[in-house]
Amino acid sequence: MAYHKATGRVAARPNQRMGFAENFLYMLDSNGSPTYRPNPKLARALEIMFILHQEHEMNCSTAACRHLASSGVDVYTAVAGAVGALYGPLHGGANEAVLRMLERIGSVENIPGFIAGVKAKREKLFGFGHRVYKNFDPRAKIIRGVAEDVFKIAGRDPLIEIAIALQDAALSDEYFVSRKLYPNVDFYSGLVYRAMGFPPEFFTVLFAIPRIVGYTAHWRESLSDPDTKILRPQQDYRGVWLRHYAPLDQRQQQAQSGIAYTGKPASAADKPVIKPPSNAFRRRVAGENWM
Repeated sequence: MAYHKATGRVAARPNQRMGFAENFLYMLDSNGSPTYRPNPKLARALEIMFILHQEHEMNCSTAACRHLASSGVDVYTAVAGAVGALYGPLHGGANEAVLRMLERIGSVENIPGFIAGVKAKREKLFGFGHRVYKNFDPRAKIIRGVAEDVFKIAGRDPLIEIAIALQDAALSDEYFVSRKLYPNVDFYSGLVYRAMGFPPEFFTVLFAIPRIVGYTAHWRESLSDPDTKILRPQQDYRGVWLRHYAPLDQRQQQAQSGIAYTGKPASAADKPVIKPPSNAFRRRVAGENWM
């Protein structure tokens, strides 16, 4: 509905005679015409993309789903939290970040300078590396082929040349090879979705649609597991072990005299800033039993 609202198209009812990916394209593009049929090769390309994104063990968003599910929330809340984690640029939003990176590079000639910037920590390389795969992500190889199939129909995205050159440059550089930084599933997926006409702001949605399968499987498993308990990760505190406590009525006096709450003279940077109470505070304390 958000897509139709943004594009001004008419929402279509699902066509039960079509497969999932084909029906998805039909509902997007038919504009209500029952005779419309999506291109079968594009439907197959989207189907492959959906299959590759359905499930991928205990990643960030799936862990968020299980964490929420452990509290006993309904499936909608658990999945909503997972999609919120998926949206991050270091997770499902990485394919959008890859496109911005390729656009910023601009041309194949600028790749050496970009590579040097990555090594000097001035640039960030998106679409490379994975917590599980320490060599080439097998999904990336499949999506690379899908991209060529889509380009034959929708036209070749000029960013693909930059992407291929960047991949070749990184894989021939010992800096990246020694760190096991190889292209992952996000490196080419954004190019596929863009070639199919999807705006970048919908990439996370296209990731989430198939990943719902994985999220709900984990949610269901958490319900049926008799050993399931609410998740509470252990915290290892590494901060200051002991702090001196100043009573509330002495803090303003100490702040004005330059003494920090530790009982030691405070530097200019450590000196607390005394702010007047806000109107919300005044409203709250004007009531009864506010403490």
